[in-house]
Amino acid sequence: MKTKVRSTILRIVGAAVAAGALTWVAATGGVIGGSGAEDLAAKAIAHEGPGYAVGDFAYPNADKILAEGKIKLKSGNGHTLLAECTGAPELMEIFSHENAKACFRVTGDKGYLSLEIPAVFGVKGNNYAAQVAMSVGTEEKTFTVDKNARPAVGETADEQGRDFTLLEIRTSK
Repeated sequence: MKTKVRSTILRIVGAAVAAGALTWVAATGGVIGGSGAEDLAAKAIAHEGPGYAVGDFAYPNADKILAEGKIKLKSGNGHTLLAECTGAPELMEIFSHENAKACFRVTGDKGYLSLEIPAVFGVKGNNYAAQVAMSVGTEEKTFTVDKNARPAVGETADEQGRDFTLLEIRTSK
């Protein structure tokens, strides 16, 4: 009879110890030193996966470029980039009465750049076909720039000789 009582007591104590251990593991997530709530939150965030990167396509260092010259670069697809004017045939050149000549290098199949260059009177194309959107007052006009061409744009294409602001460059192969 003593053996039966002893066996019962050992079973009860064993069950109590096991229940306590399971409760501790559930409450702490099995991590020593961390609270269960913190660990569960960390696990939930980890299972959500990486967040989405939101790009606004803003032109890098645009404020610095604006401060150095009167070119306001807004945004683009990264394939039309301001470049040093070297006379290289692959550069598109923009001529303005208010600025020094501005040059752009185009890469990829298509390029897009939103910008502001005041008093534009000429464009020299490169090995891409392009369209340049300009405005004068409330009026907007788009001019076609064939590959390696120097078309009349802005002031030189306007009967009144008004100052046009370049707003957009779109290029394609």
